[in-house]
Amino acid sequence: MVKINDYSKLTYVKGNSYGEEDTGNLIIEGENCSILDIISEQFSNKVKCIYIDPPYNNGEKYTHYNDDMKHEMWLEEITKTLEKLNHFLSDDGSIWISIDDSEVHYLKVAADQVFGRKNFITTIVWQQRITRENRKVFSNNHEYILVYAKNPIKFKHSRNLLPPNSEMLSRYKNQGNDPRGPWQSVSAHVQAGHAVKSQFYEIVAPNGRKHSPPNGRCWVYSKERMEQEILSNNIWFGKDGNGVPRIKKFLSSNIGVTPETLWLGNDVGTNEMAKKHLLRLFPGSPVFDTPKPESLIKRILEIATNESDLVLDAYLGSGTTAAVAHKMKRRYIGIEVGKHIQDLVVPRMRKVIEGESGGVSEEVSWQGGGGFSYYVNSENGDVLNIGIIKERKLKYSI
Repeated sequence: MVKINDYSKLTYVKGNSYGEEDTGNLIIEGENCSILDIISEQFSNKVKCIYIDPPYNNGEKYTHYNDDMKHEMWLEEITKTLEKLNHFLSDDGSIWISIDDSEVHYLKVAADQVFGRKNFITTIVWQQRITRENRKVFSNNHEYILVYAKNPIKFKHSRNLLPPNSEMLSRYKNQGNDPRGPWQSVSAHVQAGHAVKSQFYEIVAPNGRKHSPPNGRCWVYSKERMEQEILSNNIWFGKDGNGVPRIKKFLSSNIGVTPETLWLGNDVGTNEMAKKHLLRLFPGSPVFDTPKPESLIKRILEIATNESDLVLDAYLGSGTTAAVAHKMKRRYIGIEVGKHIQDLVVPRMRKVIEGESGGVSEEVSWQGGGGFSYYVNSENGDVLNIGIIKERKLKYSI
């Protein structure tokens, strides 16, 4: 067990905790920077993925909060939070930050300063709505997710590919009844800009026909390797044997698809889909106006984490990150200061543990189980009003 640096500042709330004890899943009520300070020693360099959905400062008034601050104050607060979060990332960890047009460019500069420009990975464009907004000059249908890594090289080696979708799978056929199963053909030549001499030669097909690479192109393999691939029946020359040589890629050896930076609403969900999910969980309740869909968080965790990895969300909101991490068998820490952590997050997580079937449950074969421990910052003065309290040292297995 790893001892927390100042556990006296956190109080365990038995009445708000649920399910199995000591799972390592934590829901903590309190202002995020204060909580991050309290748990920093214990979890420094141990979080594989941080996802945050901070206030966008877009001037809108929502059910649970007003998203309208002076720009300088907003920038100062988000920068302070990012600085604290940076210490939590593991060496191959990554942070994913949701934002919209209102502050995205300022956030990028601030995040560059905190994490380092060289550690910027990409900007993901997420289609958060699929309907047209006719009341404004432009129908704004997208938001952004900025992605940074503690170490881009280590992140590149540890990040996961995505499973192929149905359209990709449909490309695999088994022409010729190959005993290795379905396959598709891909080009056997590539651009010649960085080629070496051994990639320029003439291929002789089994039927004797000769093939040379097109102008400005070269073969992907050396001549010796190509001859071995032909003998192994890994090169396809078309149905009649006269076609341009192509490489056979088998479905059985397919390990996944490189993630792209455009995420469509039909693939990863929209705000409206997420809101409908919450309304099914809590009919008639004042749920969040623009919650993140579980499919969006699932996509992030698929790429950035594996089972048992630790996930942190310092702006837990409606609890989507915790819900998805729980269903995907990741450990998690969720921090939220608003009253909805009791009114929405806790009952939502109880439903998850009981086997709630919405969101990504079917996709990840979720059946229920597990648990979480609820803590509150003892210094916030509201401890006596939130349930049966039992002081307990916060402990965690690393």
